[in-house]
Amino acid sequence: MIDKHLIADIVKQAVDGTDCFLVDVTVSPANVITVEIDSDTGVDIDTCAAITRRIEAEVDRDVEDYELEVGSAGLTSPFKVRRQYEKNVGNDVEVLTADGRKLHGVLASVSPDGSEFTLTVRQKVKEPGKKRPVEVDTPVVMAVADTKYVKYLIKFK
Repeated sequence: MIDKHLIADIVKQAVDGTDCFLVDVTVSPANVITVEIDSDTGVDIDTCAAITRRIEAEVDRDVEDYELEVGSAGLTSPFKVRRQYEKNVGNDVEVLTADGRKLHGVLASVSPDGSEFTLTVRQKVKEPGKKRPVEVDTPVVMAVADTKYVKYLIKFK
């Protein structure tokens, strides 16, 4: 079986000096290698092809046969690494908490170690002396470990 860490190192070297970054590498028992990359500006087919060529140049198919797929992490895929959170600061996101609640809000910030993030959620609050509730932006600090997923929320206007 092909070593996942070897593939990850090859991809990191291939994207070094670009705005691309490695999101995930999976290697199945049948040697199906899946590489997910992301970028601050977007991933194009030429970048995927260059990474594919780099992996194929360093991992010999004659020694061990494998199937290789290199692609973008996807617009609606859950965030897996801290850099995806950083990339989406200021964007609308959807969060599914570990206890099953869905929250929608704006990703306000990410902790330097990537273990927590702040989400700005709009909530209706009944203020004293007012007849109707008022919408207020409330910051909610959440641990990444307390969420099932966090992903970019597409809004059609």
